[in-house]
Amino acid sequence: MALDLETREQLIDTVARFVAERLRPIEAKVAEDDAVPAEVIEEMKALGLFGLSIPEEYGGLGLGMEDEALVAIELGRASPAFRSVFGTNVGIGSQGLVMFGDDAQKAKWLPGVASGEVITSFALTEPEAGSDSGAVQTRATLDGDAYVLNGAKRYITNAGKASLFTVMARTNPDVKGGGGVSAFLVPRDLPGLSVSKPEKKMGQQGAHIHDVTFDNVRVPVENRLGAEGEGFKVAMQVLDRGRLHIAAVCVGVAERLIADCVAYASERKQFGQPIANFQLIQAMIADSKTEALAARALVLETARKRDAGVGVTLEAAASKLFASEMVGKVADRAVQIFGGAGYVADYGIERLYRDVRIFRIYEGTSQIQQLIVARETLKQGG
Repeated sequence: MALDLETREQLIDTVARFVAERLRPIEAKVAEDDAVPAEVIEEMKALGLFGLSIPEEYGGLGLGMEDEALVAIELGRASPAFRSVFGTNVGIGSQGLVMFGDDAQKAKWLPGVASGEVITSFALTEPEAGSDSGAVQTRATLDGDAYVLNGAKRYITNAGKASLFTVMARTNPDVKGGGGVSAFLVPRDLPGLSVSKPEKKMGQQGAHIHDVTFDNVRVPVENRLGAEGEGFKVAMQVLDRGRLHIAAVCVGVAERLIADCVAYASERKQFGQPIANFQLIQAMIADSKTEALAARALVLETARKRDAGVGVTLEAAASKLFASEMVGKVADRAVQIFGGAGYVADYGIERLYRDVRIFRIYEGTSQIQQLIVARETLKQGG
């Protein structure tokens, strides 16, 4: 549901102040401790950030895609690790349930997801199934009133804290590709489900990814999302929205980096004048600003299309491709503008440089987005 203009502005202003006053001042500490403070997470819950995309009847804010994108842009102005705390509840961890869940499933889980009491996680990626998401090997074998899950998932965001997983598993081994895959709601406390220690990562300290193993985990039949064989459909529709959300976050990070570059270049002096006076510095700022504006326009136009009920598989992939590549270039230029100061930890530029690298990988790599854009363009005839 789209917010009226006044309510939207109030929400954006509240999130912007939270980012500026609470999140940005503790970025370095979160990176050093590799943890977001519990009191900050409680404030996120109070603000309704865990339920941005959850329908109002289940306690969420029920934002439309454009409103969610605008909020994500504001959240992108702080270290991405903060957004990751509730990102799976807003996106890939919950949207399969929102889009495909039956009334009983929604009533059981969505109120807790919206409040942040229930942390969700999306378990698709496997050691041999990353970009080739149809190559899922985790098995779900029907046995009476339950499916028995066996297999392992890799690099699963928020798995360490999740109490509910949306798991993609192969129910029909005779069907190749995505057609034999089904989606399941798997509670954390089921016997046989285990989560590894968090992986050490290049960036986004404070956000954690884990391996998840299923060893004869019995999942009740009523926990299947949609019909058998619809898991790939669930995953792809969830990822359409998730890609737009990530693209919006990329825009926010880029806008923050540009503002930091302008402030630094206006103060830093070389050859007797601010480096902002030098045309080669101006060129990097101009390129960054132009690309960020283009990404913002593409993301918001696509979000409005989705809100209008138009299919946006092509546009969502294009948004994620352009915005994630864009923010990588902006971060690289920021290091260059800051010079030595950009390479050391004091200013946080090197941290953001590392943080944004993952955006070109998860929710589908840039190369997968290119394939989608090309496929859909050819299908549409241009």
